[in-house]
Amino acid sequence: MSHNDAHAFAFSLATTLMSVIVIFRAGDGTLSVAPASEYDGERSAIVREIDPFAP
Repeated sequence: MSHNDAHAFAFSLATTLMSVIVIFRAGDGTLSVAPASEYDGERSAIVREIDPFAP
């Protein structure tokens, strides 16, 4: 997924679930999105965190 698509999907998911969402780079170089509570990969792979409670 492209960076713009990943960001839009993460923002939508964060506001729907009201939880922190991470955008991360998978091993093959693609971007993916997951709730922070379910992400168990390396911290260095995280591209961005979307927090719906942040001002």
